[in-house]
Amino acid sequence: MKVVLFCGGYGMRMRSGAADDVPKPMAMVGPRPLIWHVMRYYAHFGHTEFILCLGYGAHHIKDFFLNYEETTSNDFVLRGGRTELLSTDISDWTITFAQTGIESPIGERLRRVRHHLDGDEMFLANYADVLTDAPLPEMIDRFAARDAGASMMVVPPQSSFHCVELGEDGLVGGITAVSELPLWENGGYFVLRQEVFDHIPENGDLVADGCAQLAKRGRLVAHQHRGFWKPTDTVKERAALDAAYARGERPWAVWERGNAGVSA
Repeated sequence: MKVVLFCGGYGMRMRSGAADDVPKPMAMVGPRPLIWHVMRYYAHFGHTEFILCLGYGAHHIKDFFLNYEETTSNDFVLRGGRTELLSTDISDWTITFAQTGIESPIGERLRRVRHHLDGDEMFLANYADVLTDAPLPEMIDRFAARDAGASMMVVPPQSSFHCVELGEDGLVGGITAVSELPLWENGGYFVLRQEVFDHIPENGDLVADGCAQLAKRGRLVAHQHRGFWKPTDTVKERAALDAAYARGERPWAVWERGNAGVSA
């Protein structure tokens, strides 16, 4: 199944300065950028055909893959001055690099790569900046068995803030952590059918337009995930993931399970 990755946004909250034009999916977690971790997740489950929706800072993503160093994350033997890899990351991947505009919203980026999907009934999509250990095969199977146009993974609210209940007299009736409220938020992992294109107008958005219209028609389903899920919207969040990687705490690295001793 093809995987569409949206990786053309500015990522302003991740930028360290005015001259920093690196798109958010290229922020580093360990020795590899976020987008690599997301792609390894999908590849682990057998989905190795990727369509990258490029935009801002596209040359960084192109250069990374055009000059990919397998030795960074794979064991190898140096023999007679030549490198012999003991394993590889991306040798079986097919990656389409598609420029989808600098200012294009997510929905428009998806519209512009539709012809690369070859009319496939179902395909996957992702923001390329969120890591999870969600069971992808289960997510796909549940959706495949449903008569729906789209599925989105939803997760409990991640905010550490508290909501305050106020009475008319200004007295506080209760305080509840946002994470404990009966709410769910978009987790950024989608399983889609071609039907979604019927509801995304020119320069439209995948969620606000496409998914919202499908929801109104009763054709949007949710996959609830309470396991590991971490966004990287800020420098602090990216740094936390990088520190976890250094400690060996990488629950999103599902490709490492059962392969002790193999670096990621």
